[in-house]
Amino acid sequence: MLKCEIRSMAKTITKEIEKELSALADKEYREFQAKLIPNVPIDHFVGVRTPELRAYAKELAKREDISLFLADVPHRFFDEDQLHAFIISAMKDYGLCMTELEKFLPFVDNWATCDQMSPKIFKKHRQDIIAPIEKWIASDKTYTVRFGVGMLMEHFLDEDFDIRYPEMVAKLRSEEYYINMMIAWYFATALAKQYDAVVPFIEKRKLDDWTHNKAIQKSIESNRVTPEHKEFLRSLKVK
Repeated sequence: MLKCEIRSMAKTITKEIEKELSALADKEYREFQAKLIPNVPIDHFVGVRTPELRAYAKELAKREDISLFLADVPHRFFDEDQLHAFIISAMKDYGLCMTELEKFLPFVDNWATCDQMSPKIFKKHRQDIIAPIEKWIASDKTYTVRFGVGMLMEHFLDEDFDIRYPEMVAKLRSEEYYINMMIAWYFATALAKQYDAVVPFIEKRKLDDWTHNKAIQKSIESNRVTPEHKEFLRSLKVK
């Protein structure tokens, strides 16, 4: 009986949220989003702009019953996934954040929700997130892997850099476009921040050919890579 009551309460808050999202909807923006995220059907978009979603998520996070919404997965709409990601990202309790993140990650089905979910509390717990990252990048779920690589890129390319992190990423092999794009993005960012340590991965072709070339392309497009380094990277492209 209790489970039925909880389920009913979860559906109630979800309906309330969907009603509010509908009031914030922008039809033109909905169509624009659908083009940017082609693997998600257009009827899964409400069309709420990101700043409004962030503001609404901040408001929702204060509710005592927000856990009911977080438990009501999979969500019906992309916009609800975005709210979910923003709420997790703002959590100040590391344990709670990790618990909710682990529950939600299997339901993430697009690059936008994946990339815009970035828990602020991770900055204070960098060493604690290494083991979860290793688990995430070993997952068979596309966006769990992408999220793991993204966290390595965000938190471990500056003072906490260690050569074993690009080694972990370089070993990944996938047929998934959104994983390979994140690997390329990771190495392009690493070349901008840790060039001397990371360029051997490109010189020795540690990545598959497509990802190798994409990482070089992104590096060449970056303002953080020197002209001299760009010229050298061009010479390393796989023809």
